[in-house]
Amino acid sequence: MLPPLRIVRYGLRRTTEALAAELAGPGSATPAWSELEWRLATAVAVAHGVSPLLCRCCAWKKPSWRRFLEGQRAHVELRHRRIASLLKRIDADARVAGLAMVPLKGAALHALGIYAPGERPMADIDLLVREEDAAATITLLLDLGYVESFAQWKHRVFKPASGQPFAGLGEHRDTPVNIELHTRIRERLPVSAVDITARIYPREPRPGLNPYLSNGALMAHLLLHTAGNMCGRSLRLLHLHDIARLATHLSANDWDVLWNDNAVEPPWWALPPLRLAARYYPEAVPADVLARLERDCPLLLRAISRRQSLTRVSCSELWLHAFAGIEWSRSVHEAGRYLRNRVSPPDEARKERADMVRTQLWLQGQSWVTAPHRRRVLTWLTQPVPRMDTLYVVRAALEPPVPKASRKLSLVVSR
Repeated sequence: MLPPLRIVRYGLRRTTEALAAELAGPGSATPAWSELEWRLATAVAVAHGVSPLLCRCCAWKKPSWRRFLEGQRAHVELRHRRIASLLKRIDADARVAGLAMVPLKGAALHALGIYAPGERPMADIDLLVREEDAAATITLLLDLGYVESFAQWKHRVFKPASGQPFAGLGEHRDTPVNIELHTRIRERLPVSAVDITARIYPREPRPGLNPYLSNGALMAHLLLHTAGNMCGRSLRLLHLHDIARLATHLSANDWDVLWNDNAVEPPWWALPPLRLAARYYPEAVPADVLARLERDCPLLLRAISRRQSLTRVSCSELWLHAFAGIEWSRSVHEAGRYLRNRVSPPDEARKERADMVRTQLWLQGQSWVTAPHRRRVLTWLTQPVPRMDTLYVVRAALEPPVPKASRKLSLVVSR
């Protein structure tokens, strides 16, 4: 049985903001939390992907907390070795096949030395390929023993033909490594797509794995990815930490990549992620970059982003928001499209939801997610509705410890 949800909600908010502050500026005193709050802190650390990072920087004197962090770091380091080995094999096979690929986000940050093995979890491998190379790349993945799990407008997801995800709390070394195949880098904010593929893909790619066009291109991708997650209320503390870590490696020319790709529109979407990163990591983001982005950002979004917190735009906010992300609309017409899609989802959105229910462990067996859409809308508008992903990780954190010999941990959120 869960505690009253109002208590869970308060505990999630309190522990989320405390962990964010400790990760950005280690050295605070051990919190005087209740046992429930310590359990919720483990849920937050897992949901936000920062448990192995906290293992190095957080010195809070709570034995069960230390054991949890140390165990998570060990699993992430072992899993990293599997991912690195798989990337080497993909690189070799792509060279033979004459296919150019760009490993995205976490893999790129590791390749730059931004993170050491065991610091940053990676739920999967993201690969960017040219549209004309997609079919050959799929053949390569099938030869590696992968099968297609589902496809959506952003990417196609492949999973190992054998192996099942573990049910439980946190990272596990044996969790299957999925591969997400992209031919474009884009996000819907909230209904119109922003596409930055031209900023990402190298001008002279070679067969095998290629780096981003520049470190500035990697930052542009991190910011757009974070913007999409903020829009959908699914931000993770790891996203902000990625931005802060990479920001310390950027020159003024790297920041200029946000504007220098001859884009039709300026990077209006970059201000909310950078402003939120600067809230928790005030020394990481140059003030002149923020000032320049303020001129590009729509007035309403600019105003709202001043008041946002990590909890407010992440899964640490327990309640679902019926119209999450509408503030990212840049016109009355776009807001109207968003509202129509919420009330009557298009076929593509319905299929995407069905794929999520079929493939995501935290959605399976939940009557709410399979209820008719009209019923869900009515419930949103009349009463607080808790998030299923948040409840899943909270329940896992509150379960009594199992014997070590039979303990099975796993990822509970996607990145």
